[in-house]
Amino acid sequence: MDDSREPASLRERAYASFTRHLLARDLRPGQFVSQRELVAFTGLPLGAIREIVPRLEAEGLLTTIPQRGMQIAHIDINLIREAFQFRLFMEREAVALFTANASDAVLARLRREHEDMLAQALSQAPTPEMEAKAQNIDWAMHDTFIDALGNEIIAKAYLVNSVKIRLIHQERFRIDGRVVPVMQEHLTVIEALESRDPQRAVEAISRHIDNARRLALQI
Repeated sequence: MDDSREPASLRERAYASFTRHLLARDLRPGQFVSQRELVAFTGLPLGAIREIVPRLEAEGLLTTIPQRGMQIAHIDINLIREAFQFRLFMEREAVALFTANASDAVLARLRREHEDMLAQALSQAPTPEMEAKAQNIDWAMHDTFIDALGNEIIAKAYLVNSVKIRLIHQERFRIDGRVVPVMQEHLTVIEALESRDPQRAVEAISRHIDNARRLALQI
């Protein structure tokens, strides 16, 4: 075993664990937390936690406040505007390329997943399991556009912003009770993708992201 790779592995595990607990709402926006509390959450060594703090601060997920400790990022108007603007810039270009290059099989899979989810939501009362599944389908479609670029630099930057977007969703407008309109809106985007018209697809994803941004800002 190459021992030189172990510290890097611990850092990545600590980072992944932190974001996982953040998205699971074990850690809440605005909450103060100590390094030792993060050790307890992640189950990883204090050294690994100390090493990821500068990264979390640089990414805007954590702020160190003198005499008070570390604070999880607030969900405020500025964060919402900036996160959605970043998402719009990234996804417009990604969707334009995806429309031209995605295989028919991938588009068919996206349609099938959304139509099946919509049919389920229309035929039964919502359950936490159904809403969790719908949320995963929602996020996965957007991730698919970025992943298709095959660009690691873009993927990493998008991942950080994606964590912020998902925090905003959870704090401002969870999918609970909204599965049907979300699936319908996504199907409109998928129809635009199937047209193989990049401009039409860009306009569709722009409307979708702008609708989500407005919803986040008005609550």
